[in-house]
Amino acid sequence: MLRVLTLATLFPDAGRPDFGRFVLRQTQALAARDGVEVIVAAPVGLPPWPLSLHPHYASRRRLAERETFEGLEVHRPRFRVLPRVGEAGAARALARAMLPLAEALKPNVLDAEFFWPDGVAAMHVARALGIPFSIKARGSDIAYWGTRSGILPQMLAAAEAADELLAVSAALKTDMAALGMPGEKIAVHHTGIDLDRFRPADKAAAKMRLGIEGPLLVSVGALVPVKGQALAIAALAALPGATLILAGEGPERARLEHEARRQGVAERVRFAGAVPHGALPPLLQAADAMVLPSEREGLANAWVEALACGVPLVVPDVGGAREVLDRPEAGRIAARDPRAIAAAVDAVLAAAPDAERVRAAAARFSWEANGAAMHAHLARIAGRAD
Repeated sequence: MLRVLTLATLFPDAGRPDFGRFVLRQTQALAARDGVEVIVAAPVGLPPWPLSLHPHYASRRRLAERETFEGLEVHRPRFRVLPRVGEAGAARALARAMLPLAEALKPNVLDAEFFWPDGVAAMHVARALGIPFSIKARGSDIAYWGTRSGILPQMLAAAEAADELLAVSAALKTDMAALGMPGEKIAVHHTGIDLDRFRPADKAAAKMRLGIEGPLLVSVGALVPVKGQALAIAALAALPGATLILAGEGPERARLEHEARRQGVAERVRFAGAVPHGALPPLLQAADAMVLPSEREGLANAWVEALACGVPLVVPDVGGAREVLDRPEAGRIAARDPRAIAAAVDAVLAAAPDAERVRAAAARFSWEANGAAMHAHLARIAGRAD
């Protein structure tokens, strides 16, 4: 039996059911494999008292320290965080909270699902217990945390100490090596999606249910500057008759609403708010293109979910975009410029690719394949045959 302890600060809970859901699905796929037992540690960061009493942390304080969550045994040990001023010490604080749990559970291998602070904390725990460990990089942990002077040296030390590393795309692997991480240790481990749930449907009927006429563009992602929705809104000004639906919520909403008015397209931009993951397929099935002008990505699940619904992409040349857009039907790479985005959307709409041919680009991204690859990876590290 391969006994895996998965360390994931990106993991859903009752109050945030879609937060880090891709980690949940990967872990479920791994746990479904014969001969594998998976236990999840999803640590909860809280500042010291009395800051911890702030309403912002109320939902975290209420979380059970141990529960069964969607079929998985999940532990939520608390660790101390000091927002901004103490961020460089987060990994050691996390490791201190994790160590008693890991000692009690006695895993064969430790699986960290984000580089910071998870991966660095995993290094400290693995050293203390003498067990092998792996770290998976997902994108922002490299692009953002890898630029922090107090954190990058810790990440590089963890990369050197890890038995093996994973990256969600070949492009991210290149970025990791450029930071100084050992390239020979890094394997590409693509995300998975639910190909049964995300599939093409009658587009005309799906549009009718939404009250949409004409071309429909959808952008799925939190309303934060890095996702670039303002560029999609500006591009809409050059796409008469098209509607843009923004599926996501975040601090940029008011600015984006203002931008839609400024561009004269407010009546053609819909803010759908935070769309539950289970409600995404009907929205994507109505779309003619997914437009997501992100500044950075690893390999976005939203890209692959759109493709699986038969929807071509218009995205910048970031992260694993070229790995996903491996055929003309899958969409276009466009510069992060409104005119370039509009031209790429025009090209996609003119081509009107067959939905099943678009979907073929997503066929390799199943959770079954993802779980099998993860099983082989961790079994090899633990020195056990699959």
